[in-house]
Amino acid sequence: MSLSPAIHIVHGSPLVWRAGARVMTHVRAQGLAPADIGLIPGAAGGPKALALTGLDQAIFGEWLPRAPRLRHLLGSSIGAWRFVCAMQSDPARALANLAERYTAEHFDAGAGPIDVALSLRRMLDDLFQDAPAALLDHPDYALTLTTVRARGLLASEGPKTQLGGVLAAAAANMLSRRLYAAHWMRVWFADPRHPAPPLSADFPTHIAPLRADNLFDALHATAAIPLVVAGVRDPKHAPPGQYRDGGLLDYHLDLPYTQLPFLVLYPHFYPHIVPGWFDKRLPWRRAKPHRLDNVLLVAPSPAWVAQLPYGKIPDRDDFRRLDRAERQKYWRQVTSETARLGDAFLAAVDGERLATMLQPF
Repeated sequence: MSLSPAIHIVHGSPLVWRAGARVMTHVRAQGLAPADIGLIPGAAGGPKALALTGLDQAIFGEWLPRAPRLRHLLGSSIGAWRFVCAMQSDPARALANLAERYTAEHFDAGAGPIDVALSLRRMLDDLFQDAPAALLDHPDYALTLTTVRARGLLASEGPKTQLGGVLAAAAANMLSRRLYAAHWMRVWFADPRHPAPPLSADFPTHIAPLRADNLFDALHATAAIPLVVAGVRDPKHAPPGQYRDGGLLDYHLDLPYTQLPFLVLYPHFYPHIVPGWFDKRLPWRRAKPHRLDNVLLVAPSPAWVAQLPYGKIPDRDDFRRLDRAERQKYWRQVTSETARLGDAFLAAVDGERLATMLQPF
């Protein structure tokens, strides 16, 4: 399929809005203001996050700064990377830099997990406009990064041993997510100035302080996909061990948000929430609506996605399916088109029709 020179939304809104009952009531009574938002989750998903670039730029670069307050940013994998960019002094530019730097990345045939990990660290170096210490001293944002500390076979960097651990974890997950505890320990690296949001009771969780001397390790670990990216060994201020992708357990951050005293804004690339990485192909594994009573999820609409090249948002398989030039052209076009999502978001929250756009989970 050739890439179209321009994308035009003919039918439907470019955004889908999903809302819990508490959000529905709030928006119908008083609309939505940035001061209402106290937490923003950021899902794992690699290149899928390119489809959120313009939306993130509108939210973090224009809307939220209208009402400064303490907000928790809870990110897994690429969600964590988005938030580190959103916290910098020029969030719109930093988010654009993330999209371009990710798009420009290229891996030679035969690149192994250590090679990919080294590329990942170089990318992190390129993403920072501000010093880590300054970022972690942000007056409005408290960052929490999700990781897992591997147990058993999954703690090995040997490919055959690690593969055995992945298969065992996948099989256990088919039976119950609760059986995950035998394979991972959830570790959240959280801003020590403010307690991590009280959302982690469903699995044993260790809260480690997020500091300037372990920020890069935590950002690496939260994106360390088994068999693809080498993990991080013994990050500072955390229990010793081998750390891997937080999305393995907290893929789309299916958490009990209802206990929070504020609203949750969830910019997401899908209109649904998948609990764990191994649940992607288990259609019966989806977030329970009763845990999302105070959540407003905003995502690209099917109409917008259908107009993209290949009729989909970017994903990691594009590295295999497309040659370098074709993939980069496609990803850049998607990123450019996300400006429409940001415009649509601001028009909705600043207008009078947002309540009519909301759909239940």
